[in-house]
Amino acid sequence: MNFRVIRSLVLGLFLAFAPAPLLHAQEAAPAAIPVGLPNVIDVRVTVGEDRARLVIDLASKTEFSFVSLAEPNRLAIDVRAGTFSVPEPSGAPSETTLIESYLVEQASSDRIRTTLTLAAPAQVQQAYVLDPFEDQPARLVVDLIPADAETFAANVERDRTTSATVAETAAESTPAGGSELPIATRPLVVIDPGHGGIDSGAEASSGVREKDIVLAFSLRLQELLVESGRFDVALTREDDTYLRLEERVDLARTNKADIFLSIHADSFQQPEIRGASVYTRDENATDVLDKVLADTENKSDVIAGFAMPQMAPEVVDILLDLMRREMRKQSFVAAQSIVHQLEPSVALRRFPVRQADFFVLQAPDVPSVLIELGFLSNLDDITNLTQSDWQNRTAEAIARGISTYFDSVEAEP
Repeated sequence: MNFRVIRSLVLGLFLAFAPAPLLHAQEAAPAAIPVGLPNVIDVRVTVGEDRARLVIDLASKTEFSFVSLAEPNRLAIDVRAGTFSVPEPSGAPSETTLIESYLVEQASSDRIRTTLTLAAPAQVQQAYVLDPFEDQPARLVVDLIPADAETFAANVERDRTTSATVAETAAESTPAGGSELPIATRPLVVIDPGHGGIDSGAEASSGVREKDIVLAFSLRLQELLVESGRFDVALTREDDTYLRLEERVDLARTNKADIFLSIHADSFQQPEIRGASVYTRDENATDVLDKVLADTENKSDVIAGFAMPQMAPEVVDILLDLMRREMRKQSFVAAQSIVHQLEPSVALRRFPVRQADFFVLQAPDVPSVLIELGFLSNLDDITNLTQSDWQNRTAEAIARGISTYFDSVEAEP
């Protein structure tokens, strides 16, 4: 793609431009750089079929702001920074209907601007700054999704009237579990801390037990989701209680949960295996589901509220199959959303969205995922799992993933 050097935005006006060539890392800023402002290390855009993500690597955490601009349609993101060492973009983002090109430039002595030229109207779904961790720098993450023309025009007008410049009003990070988009309902999220009571789950040589790790983590995740104001949240257990697997599934189904999250931290015979992953139900694992149905209720009970009385058995079978397929689809979308938010925050397994025949994923009417936080057989994972900073960062990422999943559900026709 040909990258056009856009003109710099004049302070105080969105639509008044003055020519300004792209500044390279070796070029000096036009004014003295304020002391203490970080360097922008890198800027990259990743894209999907119906979403895009801007990641800005920073030498340290800083403030940011963003505005929507028209003619042409753009999104401008400013960070308070003194310098940038970003290579000139070498090509356009591919396989996206959202972003045509992007440009990084020095907007002023204390601002670095990334301008995304949009191929179609888009809106910010979430924008947040991450603390540095392990070998990763601080990061600003901005997630974009499609918008209709009316929404984009309203965002342009809002930004024009609420701020004189893109940087005058600093934006706050979207809270974990929150979104820049409204949501019409308050979905019920059921969190299932794995194991409990006489069932300790995996156990590290140091004595760290899976049941304790996942309960503490689940309580933190519940707290974040409740604080967001978007969700009702329940736990299958809030203390060291033993529950059978079918009881966990039944709690989600009886309470008509909108999503079921089972939280685990496993162990493996190969200690080098580490990282988080998210599981959905194996599409071929119908035998266990059929056993659950046979043991607890007949098929008509499963689709109560969806089937008419005296419906023929073959019609019930068709409806049940359609329900299964839809739940598998929604579970996969939820898993992808969670992994998408985990990616910039924590170490993941290779191919982190996985499928397996876990019993707790068998509910035919509730989207269900199982989240493996890491492995108690790996020393790095054990260290992470027992640190509050890692727990908070990971819980925040999962909360964001849950929020983006429900944004996508709301957007469905």
